[in-house]
Order: sequence, then structure tokens, then C-alpha cells
Amino acid sequence: MLGALAQAGGAVDDCAEAVLWALSDDELLASIDAAHAVAQRLATVQLGLVRELDARGLAVARGAASTAVWLRERLRLSGRSARQMVQLATTIDAAPPSVRAALLGGTITVEQGRVVAETVAALPVEVGPEVADKATELLIAWADRLDPSILSRLGERVLTHVAPDLADQAELAALQRATERAEARRHVTLSEQKNGQVRLSGNLDTDTASLLREAIDPLCAPAGDHDDRSPGQRRADALGEICRLALRTGTLPDNGGDRPQIVVTMSLDALLNGVRAGTLETGARLTPGTVRRLACDAAVLPAVLGGNSQILDVGRQRRLFTGPLRRALVLRDGGCAFPGCDRPSRWCDGHHVRHWADGGATALGNAVLLCGHHHRLIHQGDWTVRIAPDGQPEFLPPGWLDPLRAPRRNLYHRRC
Repeated sequence: MLGALAQAGGAVDDCAEAVLWALSDDELLASIDAAHAVAQRLATVQLGLVRELDARGLAVARGAASTAVWLRERLRLSGRSARQMVQLATTIDAAPPSVRAALLGGTITVEQGRVVAETVAALPVEVGPEVADKATELLIAWADRLDPSILSRLGERVLTHVAPDLADQAELAALQRATERAEARRHVTLSEQKNGQVRLSGNLDTDTASLLREAIDPLCAPAGDHDDRSPGQRRADALGEICRLALRTGTLPDNGGDRPQIVVTMSLDALLNGVRAGTLETGARLTPGTVRRLACDAAVLPAVLGGNSQILDVGRQRRLFTGPLRRALVLRDGGCAFPGCDRPSRWCDGHHVRHWADGGATALGNAVLLCGHHHRLIHQGDWTVRIAPDGQPEFLPPGWLDPLRAPRRNLYHRRC
């Protein structure tokens, strides 16, 4: 081991002495990729050594309070970095062998390996080793083009790709636990401050938070060009306006009255039988019990879905992306359709795939939902969007990112 590491150190010396300005552009880019891959492989070797050190209890045997304390002093790390290294070494050690193989092969980074390992470890026990192996393979394949944060979000839904039959049951169980925790921890606190202000804090469950958003969002927009309030100030003013509006009614009923409109997406069969979760426009998921309760005291907007989430009936189309056409777009894309983006539909605009000024129709087959950032990115021209034969939007990356320009889709908002 020491001899091999000494050879690796000699190779690093050779690289450090290289004349960087003499590299061609292609050599420079390839060298950056290679250096990063080697660094990740060496980091994996180091984590294996740390795990062995910890398993032997060698640090404690030599007088340190813990392996992390020993690493902090020995390697001159911060306490936080040392603790994270020990935890990461344990996580990678417990991961399926294919994760370590991908790390040592330079296929994935250490951060991506941590995400894959933690995601697989969090799978329900009842899925079994075969499904866990499939999930591991898919996550490693996704890591080829996704950063750790996006990979982590997609990992939350990996069962929908490798075991759809188990995914619903696992998701419902997780949703039920999360709903019970949210309900148990819900509270609102008004704390008097010495400066004459009152601090508002608390936690809300998903459907209550959705009601609050629906109520204050229309009042949060800037009131003209000279409105210099911050977004937080506008939200605070909107909350006050809602309270004043309620007081002006003269009565505050315990129940009844009009509710803000909430759109919950699910099949009619699932609603009637209570077997699957529902999805809000924000992308938040609701348990069947919560959906049924909302259906009792809130307006329900019908939308009939066919196979592969195809829109069968949402009413007639309009010139702009509003009304039934907007709802159809939200139902199809779920949020920003750009690959890897998790922005919900309320933050997105409808974009004409073929520009309206160029004769493009304002129709579902010529539309895609994009957040502000990715809307601007598409208009800059490096990325290209098109509607595939199956009616779903897909994006072609620029040549500098992928010379083959293989089409990509958003895997976060929809099940494949």
C-alpha cells in the first residue's frame, strides 16, 4: 500500500511540474477530467483506510477520545470535517459493492457515492435485495449526468422506476408517517419582541401551508414599478391583508364558506378507492385521507388522464397558456420540464416550442412548462426543446456538454 501511494505521489509531482500553458484546449479539458477522477479514486481509498482504522478501534487504543478526534489532530482537519469523514467512510463501507466499484473506477464522485449509499440504505426492508440492486444500478447510471443534489431528489422516487408496484405502498407509508409527524408538530407562535415587533414562527402541515400560499400569493406581487418592498415584506403585508379581509366579513365561521382553489392531481379510481397519493400544484404529495377531506370541502377541478399521463379532457384551449390549457400543461409536465429542475408549476411559465411570432400554435403540442431561469436559458439558444412522438417534452444539450446531443427529460416530476 505504501509503495503504491508513493508511486501515486511521484505521478502527482510529475503533473505539478507540467507546463500548463503548453496544453491544447482539448488536453486541458481532458486533464481536468482525469485529475478529478483520480482525486475521487484516491479519496475512496482514504475512506477505506479510515473505516479500517475506526473498525479496529485503533484511535481510541492510542489514547484519542474517538476516531474523529484522532483524525482532527493527525490530519489537521476541523472537527466537523473529521466527523464527516468517519461517517462517510461508514456509509460507503455499508453500501452495495457496486458503489465502491464505481467510486474506484472513477465513474461517480464521492459525494454521488454517498447519495447512492444513503438512498439505497433508506429503501424499505420489504423491497428485497434484488430491487435494491436495481435501484443501485439506476442511481449509478443517473450519476453520469446529475450532480449530488439532483441525484438525491431523484433518489427519493427511485422505486417508481425499478419497482412501481412497491413504490405506491412505500410512498404511502412514508407519506402517512410524515403527515402524522407534521400534524403532531404543527404550531404557530407569536412572540413579543422588545423593539415593538412580533416574531411569527411555526410549522404547518402540507395542506394548511397550501391554503396559506393560495391566500397570500395573489397579494405578494409588487404594486407597481415604485414598490421597493422586499419579498419578505410583501408576504408579511399580504398576511395582514388576508386577516383584515376576514375581519371585514363580520363573521369568522368555524366551518363552511368558500375555500381557495386547490388543484389535486390523481386518477378518479384512486380518489374513489383511496389507494394512491395525490399531488398538489407545488409538487407536494398528500395521503389519500387528506385528498378525500379536501375533496369534501373544496372545489375539485376535473381532469381525465389516460395512459402515460396523456391529457384526455381538460376543456377547450385558449390563445394564451391560461385556463384549461394551463391546467393541461401543469398536469403533463408537473413543474419545470427542464432536466433535473424541481421548480413547481406555480413558478413556471408556458413556453412556445416554436415561437408564436414564427407561427407556432398556442397548443399543448407546442408548449412546455419552464421556470424563469430555464426559460431564459432556452431563449439563449444553447439548449433546444422539442416535443417527442409520445407527447412529452425533451431537451437537447449543447454540443460542448454532450457532443452527441442525446435528448434528456425531467425525471423529477413524472414517473417513467
